[in-house]
Amino acid sequence: MHFKRPQDARVHGIETVYQNLAVSPALDVASNLFLGREERLPGLLGSVFRMLDTKGMRRKAKEELTRLGISTLQDVTVPVENLSGGQRQAVAVARAAAFGSKVVVLDEPTAALGVRESNQVLQLVRDLRDRGLPVILISHNMPHVFDVADRIHIQRLGKCAATITPQSHSMTDAVAIMTGAAKA
Repeated sequence: MHFKRPQDARVHGIETVYQNLAVSPALDVASNLFLGREERLPGLLGSVFRMLDTKGMRRKAKEELTRLGISTLQDVTVPVENLSGGQRQAVAVARAAAFGSKVVVLDEPTAALGVRESNQVLQLVRDLRDRGLPVILISHNMPHVFDVADRIHIQRLGKCAATITPQSHSMTDAVAIMTGAAKA
């Protein structure tokens, strides 16, 4: 399958959370969850005046956060700029999980986070995986990869060098394959 635009992938149920967090700091949590997918009020208010269903989006955002087990973000009216880095990442991941019906791709989701915040994001990845939603985690952080992965696809010079499992190989093995010091 080949996609020309990110919107094409979204239509097929594939959502991506990029390393540079695509959240809008001035908007609240609910508005960020529905960013680009805002729901309008029914009737003339929504169709003619294009008024947003803010109450409905806030209710659905709260339901989605509860479903995902994100307990640190229960007030969906808080502006994202007031959240920690881990909470901001949780908003971005929650948006992807809410609308990604087939696959969620996470590009270096813990790169700019501290230990505690990274653990929150990794727990969210585990929860998504345990709910049956496939997660593709792109990361150079081997402890994080080995902590949450079922399979590890190792790239070297832009090509697949190996596909391993955390049970069959050590982190040292993975790094050796990545750097070319060993072959799979």
